[in-house]
Amino acid sequence: MNYDTAYKRWSGVGPYYAMFPTNFAKDVVLSYTYLGQRILDPFAGRASSIFAGAAHGRRSTGIEINPVGWIYGKTKIRPAMADKVKLRVREIAQIARELPADAGNDLSEFFKFCFSESSLHFLIAARNNLDWRRTRVDRTLMTLILIDLHGVRSRSFSNQMRQSKAMSPEYSVKWWRKRKLIPPQISPVEFLEKKIKWRYAKGLPEIVKSTVFLGDSCQLMSRIQDQMINRDERSFKLLFTSPPYIGISDYHRDQWLRLWMLGGDPVFARNGEKHKGAFVSEKAYKKLLSNVFLQAAELMSKSGYVYVRTDARGQTFEITQEVLRQAFPLWQERIISSPYSKQTQTSLYGDKAIKLGEKDIILTGPRA
Repeated sequence: MNYDTAYKRWSGVGPYYAMFPTNFAKDVVLSYTYLGQRILDPFAGRASSIFAGAAHGRRSTGIEINPVGWIYGKTKIRPAMADKVKLRVREIAQIARELPADAGNDLSEFFKFCFSESSLHFLIAARNNLDWRRTRVDRTLMTLILIDLHGVRSRSFSNQMRQSKAMSPEYSVKWWRKRKLIPPQISPVEFLEKKIKWRYAKGLPEIVKSTVFLGDSCQLMSRIQDQMINRDERSFKLLFTSPPYIGISDYHRDQWLRLWMLGGDPVFARNGEKHKGAFVSEKAYKKLLSNVFLQAAELMSKSGYVYVRTDARGQTFEITQEVLRQAFPLWQERIISSPYSKQTQTSLYGDKAIKLGEKDIILTGPRA
């Protein structure tokens, strides 16, 4: 990919499982909306849809339940200035230098195999001091850290690891020991300043006012509706989203190391909170989609469009299609098959079963 514009440099922030391809998000936004219209994504992920809309003059609103996806999206639509981020890097580095020598000794052996001592101290200082929920500069720096928290050994903070997904500590340590791999010895300041220089080299994209909420769509959709009423705002023209698929991935467990960086527990485990684990129950999955899409229908223009990318497997597709038909009963439906053209992420982790790809469900409003 050619990264010759600010849009291209920021659209790919950051690695996330089952993310929208950036060109796909842009194509859908430009095909189904005009300048000044509004876009809604209640399952935003890393907010590719929101960024594509916001960068092309469409006010966009997203909701994401996973803090990793949320921080990527929030930063993309409102990054801090580069000089302020660089200054914050050096402030965190100074805090790291003042940590006691045994900082991090209470963590499992995974962290000692994964990060050098200087990197781990810097990460601990950043974890404890960056106010990423409320402060724009701290959020931008934390995002840049998360992007390369783990990945290819020569291009990240970590020992060799997948970038999109953190493997289990036990598996990782065993794998590193067998290959006698040690964590890379890097200067966190130099490493991040290089990353900042590249990310900001083409400037910042022009963004219209947009937002991504952190939380559960079942609870936050009503908040969006209240805000629209209070501000006398127009309905959404495009509902553009991709809900999680049944039985494909556990977004919170797969991001356990980045979630630790954001203040979570340093454990590789399923999250027991509602809508934060793997979706294995058809009944619960259908209830989630019904709740969200029925609320979304109340926010949509009758001359609008719904574009939902879903799994081509019968279980996920049929539930999604059924729920959308109930939520938008008078809307015209069209299905586009999108078979995988490349090796999937699940195949990289040992799942060699044949993948059917994805399907796009497109609904056209009765007045369109």
